[in-house]
Amino acid sequence: MKSKLEATEFRNKIKSNTVIGNPKLKYISPFWLFRIFEGISKPFYGNFDDSTFRLTINTAILPTFYTIKGNYKTANRTLNISYTIEPTHKLSIIWIKYFPIIAFVLANSVLISQEKIPLQVYLFFNLFIVFSTFYTKWRTKQEMKNLERKFNEIFEIII
Repeated sequence: MKSKLEATEFRNKIKSNTVIGNPKLKYISPFWLFRIFEGISKPFYGNFDDSTFRLTINTAILPTFYTIKGNYKTANRTLNISYTIEPTHKLSIIWIKYFPIIAFVLANSVLISQEKIPLQVYLFFNLFIVFSTFYTKWRTKQEMKNLERKFNEIFEIII
């Protein structure tokens, strides 16, 4: 993909819009919770150099599931940017896929093992699991779209 910016403008924009740090280690650090008090001054969190970048959305509370990883170079006076959106941690995507099934089986096995549980309790737990599953999948897809939209908008990428 191409950008309307030149390479130096791109580097300056990436520098001014990014909090430096490793996206994979953002929530693993025992001190990540203290970042809530720092505020969100820049839209991206990650690292970059003269030809590559690895960025995620800069958020203080919610974990991020996706990272933009790519490189950029100038050819024929145009800036060519190639990037992919990939999961920050593969385990988190696996967790999102399979946890609802595990929760459904566990909740129903506990409820079945109890005697005289009303039907409303079964219905409540199962509906809660179903709605939370759909919400989580919707939220992760929206996060991926939001990350790409912000990236394309800030760095003026022509698709």
